[in-house]
Amino acid sequence: MAHMRIGQLAEATGTTTKTLRFYEESGLLTPAERLASGYRDYTDEAVGQVGFIHRGQAAGLTLAQIRQILEIRERGQTPCSHVQGLLGERLDELDAQITELLALRETISHLHANASKPDPNSCSADQVCRYL
Repeated sequence: MAHMRIGQLAEATGTTTKTLRFYEESGLLTPAERLASGYRDYTDEAVGQVGFIHRGQAAGLTLAQIRQILEIRERGQTPCSHVQGLLGERLDELDAQITELLALRETISHLHANASKPDPNSCSADQVCRYL
């Protein structure tokens, strides 16, 4: 089992030492053993833990949700059904965002079409721009 200091773990996982300290303080990353010098001494397992955190974030999960998943695993249970529920909620959120974005796109498209032939003389002094 390889051992590494925090800077090496940061490099191996594409993150920063500050982020790793935050993950450790937040209970997301198993605290590292300390060497006599006081340096953190991480194992290869930490690379996998940080990778899991990053994959969870990439899926749009919050750090609190990721922590819940890790806590379920630490209790010796499989978190699969919990993860399935979280991902289902995330899909619902994305669908709602897509619907909102499509409506916004339609609004902006309409505004853009109205502004396609600008006529500065048609703007009144009390308007900043008549197209908005």
